[in-house]
Amino acid sequence: MNETEIAVQKDVLRGRKPRTLLLDIETFPVNSYNWGIYEQNAIQVIDNTSIACIGMKWLDEKKVHVFALPDYKGYKPKSRDDKALCGTIHEFLEQADYIIAHNLDKFDIKKINYRLIVNGYKPVSPYKQIDTLKVARKYFGFDSNKLDDLGRQLGVGRKTKHSGFEMWKGCMEGDMKAWAKMIAYNRQDVILLEKVYLKMRGWNTTHPNGTFFTRRSIQCKTCLSTNLYKQGKDRIRAGWRQKYQCLDCGAWMRGDLEKQKDDLLT
Repeated sequence: MNETEIAVQKDVLRGRKPRTLLLDIETFPVNSYNWGIYEQNAIQVIDNTSIACIGMKWLDEKKVHVFALPDYKGYKPKSRDDKALCGTIHEFLEQADYIIAHNLDKFDIKKINYRLIVNGYKPVSPYKQIDTLKVARKYFGFDSNKLDDLGRQLGVGRKTKHSGFEMWKGCMEGDMKAWAKMIAYNRQDVILLEKVYLKMRGWNTTHPNGTFFTRRSIQCKTCLSTNLYKQGKDRIRAGWRQKYQCLDCGAWMRGDLEKQKDDLLT
């Protein structure tokens, strides 16, 4: 399916759930010459940032897809060529209606877009972004908003422990054991991301409205559940709107406008 066909498919295929992609990227650092080690400007850049691997998972599906540089033909130790990897990322993004990541807006999506454009790819079909870091900061006062700490505080899991920069260094040098650890680390990050997202989802009052895709009015706009509880009505100038709370994710919403007879007479 080409880019035009995907865009048309997104526009016309309603009566379905939005496709929600959770992702997490791991990048290699800039390699440069410097005169010193504290707050230095690079004299010359040897290697730019590149994507080492990415974990991606469709919401409500079990499989976590992790793609790393060694997965692609022509990989050699110390290689930073992420063009083929970016092609895979581009294909996944083209299918997504929503994208979720922790620190998505400032890091993941900007780094992805940077690597896509330098590798010659065109912009992908538009999607909505959900940044779990921003959700945590906006609605809660957690002691720490790091993904690992959110997982711990919410009781849904932790990140995989690793050896720190030594793991990245091993991958850059082509150590396949280091790559195996990196892939496992990346996979767990995506699994934890999904659990944290689901835990906070109902609190996010700016969450994209999924009924745009399903075209059903009496349905949770956040998680699309039909397990709703009526909880009073809101009076507005034009009439009344029924209030609902989702008994699955906890989100609140209002139903369609109900005009009253007295409203029509005044």
